[in-house]
Amino acid sequence: MDRTNSVIQDLVLVGGGHSHLAVLKMFGMRCLPGVRLTLISKEISTPYSGMLPGHIAGHYSFDEAHIDLRPLCHFAGARLYSDRVTGLDLVNKRVLCADRPPVGFDLLSINIGSTPRAGDVPGAMEHALPVKPIDRFLQGWEAIVQRALGHGKNPFRIVVVGAGAGGVELALATQHRLQTALAAGRSPGLAPEIHLVGAAPMILPTHNPRTRRRFVRILQERGIHAHLGSPVTEIGPGLVRCGAGPGIACDAVLWVTDAAPPAWLAESGLRTDAEGFVAVNDCLQSVSHAFVFAAGDVAGVVAHPRPKSGVFAVRQGRPLAENLRLALRGEPPRPFAPQKRHLSLISTGDQYAVASRGGWAVEGRWVWRAKNWIDRRWMRQYKELPEMDSDSRAPLSAGLAATEAPEERSVTPAMRCGGCAAKVGGQALSRVLRRLKPATREDVLVGLDSPDDAAVTAPPPGQVCVQTIDFFRSFIDDPFVFGKVAANHCLGDIYAMGAEPRSALALALLPYGPDERIEEDLFQVMAGAMEVLAASDTLLVGGHTGEGAEMGFGLAVTGFGDPKRLLRKGGMKPSDRLILAKPLGTGTLFAADMRRRTRGRWIEGAILSMLVSNRAAARRLLQHGATACTDVTGFGLLGHLVEMAKASSVGVEISIEALPLLEGVAERLGLGILSSLHPQNLRIQRAIANRDEAAAHPRYPILFDPQTAGGLLASVPEANAAACLADLKELGYSQAAIIGKARELEDETAPIWVRK
Repeated sequence: MDRTNSVIQDLVLVGGGHSHLAVLKMFGMRCLPGVRLTLISKEISTPYSGMLPGHIAGHYSFDEAHIDLRPLCHFAGARLYSDRVTGLDLVNKRVLCADRPPVGFDLLSINIGSTPRAGDVPGAMEHALPVKPIDRFLQGWEAIVQRALGHGKNPFRIVVVGAGAGGVELALATQHRLQTALAAGRSPGLAPEIHLVGAAPMILPTHNPRTRRRFVRILQERGIHAHLGSPVTEIGPGLVRCGAGPGIACDAVLWVTDAAPPAWLAESGLRTDAEGFVAVNDCLQSVSHAFVFAAGDVAGVVAHPRPKSGVFAVRQGRPLAENLRLALRGEPPRPFAPQKRHLSLISTGDQYAVASRGGWAVEGRWVWRAKNWIDRRWMRQYKELPEMDSDSRAPLSAGLAATEAPEERSVTPAMRCGGCAAKVGGQALSRVLRRLKPATREDVLVGLDSPDDAAVTAPPPGQVCVQTIDFFRSFIDDPFVFGKVAANHCLGDIYAMGAEPRSALALALLPYGPDERIEEDLFQVMAGAMEVLAASDTLLVGGHTGEGAEMGFGLAVTGFGDPKRLLRKGGMKPSDRLILAKPLGTGTLFAADMRRRTRGRWIEGAILSMLVSNRAAARRLLQHGATACTDVTGFGLLGHLVEMAKASSVGVEISIEALPLLEGVAERLGLGILSSLHPQNLRIQRAIANRDEAAAHPRYPILFDPQTAGGLLASVPEANAAACLADLKELGYSQAAIIGKARELEDETAPIWVRK
């Protein structure tokens, strides 16, 4: 996305379903100037329904069966918000989320799939594992596999509730995976016992008789017990009841019944069908709210009802993308009629499958091979994204529908004023402050609650003032998360000094755009920052705003501390142990992210690490007698380590293999993907006494990797190091590590030794 273009309309996609994958790719291939695209999805790796049974059976890895939304969003120029949607405010056009402020939109599309209907069966929510959401199911499934492997002499009993295509396929995949795992564990006699329960009197009630007969035979051959015409009435610990019978004893229950929508759909005011799904017309447009579209399982096409199946979501992708584009231009959308018949491919767990369409059915290993080829080909179109140049990504000539007054739309970035005229307007700023609801405190005499030319605070008696400032441009598309990370980063220097932050001044740079877009961006980034500040008992007392080509944010933080307990970079003593509180690798991972050569879960892991405050670590390090401390940020581990060594007049020996790394960092280092700041940081390698030996290690580049919101690096007396490390891990710094020790200084110009 060209960040210098003004945003005229916001298109928000809720959910990373199959239809939205096509929307993202098509908008990436053919952008629409003035449109800002945002995807809100709790799952960063979205599963492909066609390959999930194969993943459960053990034929596909996680990455083979999932599409990483992050590189796809980069390709589309879309912002990716990782959160769970909890509702809609259709009056004010906002998406309500679980862990962030509402997200505004002009046009909305929903493609969140469905969940198995379980709420009307007592005990189902507590004792059964629903197949959706997929991420939770896969976590629960792996736990079931481990329980089965350690179960003992009795067979492990699994009940699969739901005898449609999903239930049958899951039962067979489950059996194959457990049999394979048990055989690999040299326990072939402990074959799992699988029960399939269905309310209908037959399996696969929506398929033709030939297909049903084939699967009846296959289930019998595999020894899977079918209980048909037996609706589940209750689930308790270790028991599934069907009617008045004695019930089925079990060790695990998998729930794959009819699809159900989330309750917030109907609560939002959208018109729904009889089952609670979004009622849409032939254009996939809500019949009650023209600015809302829906596709996939969550949509009920009024004129063309179809079963809830991934095949329909796949086919709806292209017409959905085209109709969203038309709606953004103010043109009428075009109707779309789904196919009445489709090819169904159901696997049997062991690389064997049955194909059916209309009234015929065939089976064999060749069917599975064909299914595997079809599935992998479909996945490749979203994993192997083309490199787009400016010509091939040329925008369409037609413009957007007018949403602002002509005089507002005519102000392009090249015509924006500079100086004080580049500030965010006073009315917009006042509205943002009212939404943020600034806090007050007795020691803040003049703050945001009564703004003046400057803030006024009263210092605590007997303490010294500790001040720091930092600012950087956004490297995260989500302004709320960026505000949180930036605030956490800016507080790091205060904690590294052993002080406590008390107040902060903000500097926010907002991308060009209409006033309401600038106002919303400012609110989002400030909301994120103030959430972090509130958690650290720090008050925002003022700040400054401006416009620019892209978002930037920073804080000037004032803290206070006991002058006798302040930590400095100098103070290390020979034999002190070096402790690093958080893992390394943010620079490398985000460099790979810019190149679309990372994985979404790695970036999410990096963001979670950056959101971990150093406050608790600093307090615990002080309790264990830390002699020196700093936070690892832009100069990289080695740059900050050299500063500590020189300030302390000691040498330092570190173990490169003891350095904690974020997930994915080692793989990206192996590909030579490094931060743009890496070459400048590399100059400090002259401080390494055994440079040639160290440079031969594959982890060597991590020493120079710039960190954002990195962890504290501290020296602790040898006698206290083990207890300090244990305390840090208990506090939640799970990857904290002792990475080396201080030693007598041998060479002032090369104080660092790097060992394996």
